Amino acid sequence: MSADVSPLAGKPIEPERLVDVPALMTAYFTARPDMEDPAQRVAFGTSGHRGSSFGGVFTESHIAAVTQAVCDHRAKAGIDGPLYLGKDTHALSEAAFATALEVLAANGVETRISDGARFAPTPAVSHAILTHNRGRTSGLADGLVITPSHNPPDDGGFKYNPPNGGPAGGEITSVIEKAANALIEGGLKDVKRTPFFRALKASNVKGHDFRGAYVADLRNVVDMEAIRAGGVRIGVDPLGGSGLEYWEPIAEAYGLDLTVTNAAIDPTFGFMTADWDGKVRMDCSSPYAMAKLIELKDRFDVAFANDPDADRHGVVAPSVGLLNPNHYLAAAISYLAKHRPDWSGSPAIGKTLVSSSVIDRLAARLGVRLVEVPVGFKWFVDGLVDGSLFFGGEESAGASFLRRDGTVWTTDKDGLILGLLAAEMTAVTGKDPGEIYKGLTDELGAPIYERVDAPASPEQKAKLKKLSPADIPGDSLAGEPIRDRLTKAPGNGEAFGGVKVTTENGWFAARPSGTENVYKIYAESFLGADHLKRIQSEAREIVSKALAG
Repeated sequence: MSADVSPLAGKPIEPERLVDVPALMTAYFTARPDMEDPAQRVAFGTSGHRGSSFGGVFTESHIAAVTQAVCDHRAKAGIDGPLYLGKDTHALSEAAFATALEVLAANGVETRISDGARFAPTPAVSHAILTHNRGRTSGLADGLVITPSHNPPDDGGFKYNPPNGGPAGGEITSVIEKAANALIEGGLKDVKRTPFFRALKASNVKGHDFRGAYVADLRNVVDMEAIRAGGVRIGVDPLGGSGLEYWEPIAEAYGLDLTVTNAAIDPTFGFMTADWDGKVRMDCSSPYAMAKLIELKDRFDVAFANDPDADRHGVVAPSVGLLNPNHYLAAAISYLAKHRPDWSGSPAIGKTLVSSSVIDRLAARLGVRLVEVPVGFKWFVDGLVDGSLFFGGEESAGASFLRRDGTVWTTDKDGLILGLLAAEMTAVTGKDPGEIYKGLTDELGAPIYERVDAPASPEQKAKLKKLSPADIPGDSLAGEPIRDRLTKAPGNGEAFGGVKVTTENGWFAARPSGTENVYKIYAESFLGADHLKRIQSEAREIVSKALAG
């Protein structure tokens, strides 16, 4: 995050700063994208097309076109099984759901919508796709999830998950993106639609109990009996998200001592505390957005939260409060490596290139292969499907892992099981995740990790994406010899649109933002705060010289 923390951070949201939902809905249905403006064209980032209707970025036109493009892609790819349609609690998700269903019904796509709960979070959709496709070679399922994740209340998001159950790769999204923009430019005349209430009754639209199937299967990925027997007192804040409808059924099914600390669903998310920049953002890894749950940490043995589509997790432990996402990933990996005896074949650990190097040190200590990939959960999908990765995690608090028998659970981020794993860790070890992480740092060193943003013009951002190792000057970083200059991820050789420089006890990575005129500097040191500041200072200088060259 930026070093400039707003004075509003961590404080309740004033009523006058809440999103005007009726105005937002009006903008969704009336705004027409200006296709001459690149920001208003369909653009798939790491998690689909996102934006606000107020800026003409997420409108009925966008969703109708993208859904039609998905229908056309399915036909060409021979995907003729059901499409599972999920949504979160953002206001625009409800509107986009109606638009998408109109198009899916008119195209004759076998569509499955939630009938056991109002919402269907990302992990439940991934679980449904994989459950349907298990053992099949034809009639394969795929899915759409309508969510902008943790983004502010005026944002919408729309992402496609192919039959592997995870986020679609660039080879698919580039085709969908191009086709959708062409449909908009053509006045949507090639988009098939049927009225919403007719679509709900269409023979190709049927209900699916996402929640029931997911909850019943949880025992096969998390040791739910250990949590129950351990009497772990669990606190959960769904942050007004789609996970809210899942937690009480989970507690009832498995006899857990679980308290939902916030049962509100409100499209303004007016119950939140402001994030670091004063905005409303349901970021469960932010101490500012998580202020209310952190205050309750001493009431529970472990507490956690999820973002609106429940694909991210934030874990609160009595020993430390809110865990840094990197710290929890390391603790979870360490625990799983010791407590999943049925995992065989020495499966590897997957991490993003900007995640903490404490995971690298942990993998070396465990004697487990490390697969370091660019930012984006799509890079973990194949490894989770075939079981060659037992864990895939991102520094932004998103992860998933295998079933207890070593087979695939989900191939998209699953904040629900990461929260439950924290309870399992507490029950089995008698230590909360913060204490487990502290034990790791006593052995591996205690890193300090931080992300800051720096201004960058669109031209500079484009140049940063194209840097080569030869463009990075100097032989040392913060007093240590440079070991590697990376512009491609070691785990798969894919360019990550930036640069990473490493030494024995520190590193930095710089990559451009996909939505703002800034570049992000991630940095970490095992030698303390002063060393981290030196890394950050020299990182800015190195990147500035490279961009000016």
